[in-house]
Amino acid sequence: MTGQRIGYKRVSTADQNTGRQLEGIPVNKVFEDKVSGKDRERPQLTACLEFCREGDTLVIHSMDRLARNLVDLCTLVKELTAKGVAVEFVKEHLTFTGDDSPMATLQLQLMGACAQFERSMILERQREGIALAKAEGKYKGRRMALTPAQVEELRRKAIPGCDKTALAEEFGISRQTLYSYLGRSSGVVGKPVQVG
Repeated sequence: MTGQRIGYKRVSTADQNTGRQLEGIPVNKVFEDKVSGKDRERPQLTACLEFCREGDTLVIHSMDRLARNLVDLCTLVKELTAKGVAVEFVKEHLTFTGDDSPMATLQLQLMGACAQFERSMILERQREGIALAKAEGKYKGRRMALTPAQVEELRRKAIPGCDKTALAEEFGISRQTLYSYLGRSSGVVGKPVQVG
């Protein structure tokens, strides 16, 4: 009996859409994160890794959706293939099974290194652009996550004992942003938080 095909999707922020990832690709179950891929600490990735069993295939749109750095990418692929789970990257047309040739391993490392380099270049250009805009007096910071009216509504709904995760989802913000608005860590209620 063959195992299941399990999909993993990831975007960096809650307002981004995962619709194009794995579009038309047959999978039995999908796990989806809307968080940064800077490290492995992602709730749905953790659930996905725990769900995968020997004989399954983990299907991911592209390498950078699984990991943003080479070490995490190689470690995740190695951990999965060690327990008998194949890892398929759709965009790169690559599948890893643990019985991979030295050439396949080299492809994984090269493409993973390219993804990490691309991410580093994007961040560097972003920092340079912000520095230039600040020097020219044009940088206004990021847009506010919630309007003042939404902040007031959030405060009204955030009664002791309420489900903060559900509340954050209702407003389309992260729990961290929600707690920042509520001033949990700073003691300043309604401290403005900006998102990019």
